[in-house]
Amino acid sequence: MIVIREERPEDGAAIHALVQAAFGQPLEADLVDRLREDGDSVISLVADDGEIVGHIMFSRMQAPFRTLGLAPVSVAPHRQRSGIGGRLIREGLDRARRAGWQVVIVLGDPDYYRRFGFDPALAQGFESPYAGPYLMALPLGDAMPASSGRLEYAPAFSGLE
Repeated sequence: MIVIREERPEDGAAIHALVQAAFGQPLEADLVDRLREDGDSVISLVADDGEIVGHIMFSRMQAPFRTLGLAPVSVAPHRQRSGIGGRLIREGLDRARRAGWQVVIVLGDPDYYRRFGFDPALAQGFESPYAGPYLMALPLGDAMPASSGRLEYAPAFSGLE
């Protein structure tokens, strides 16, 4: 049985190893560590079935409204395609909504993220180094609170550009 829970301080090393294994490189694992160290991590959840088999992080962004960036989502290679990533995303979005965040931004595969309500068209009017078909927005209320402005991820993301 998998439990989705908040990250605990003692989970850091296991999360780092999981993210590195999921992406096959340390870049995203280092990003997670830096977001946490910089205080930009807002929601950090793990999927735990006795070991950590999934992780998701939402970090604060600079935008014309209260916005979180979803990234990264990681699932242990031997557990991918089993619904863990989707469970983490849905739980994270629910928590963001309950905490009063207005929008979540993701940079990813539209075919995957559209199933959660993300839409590239909603991000088109915004300036971002990541502007394009893979930058998507999801309003957590009835509509986007603005249709233009600048979107900036937390400083830790600058190492990924």
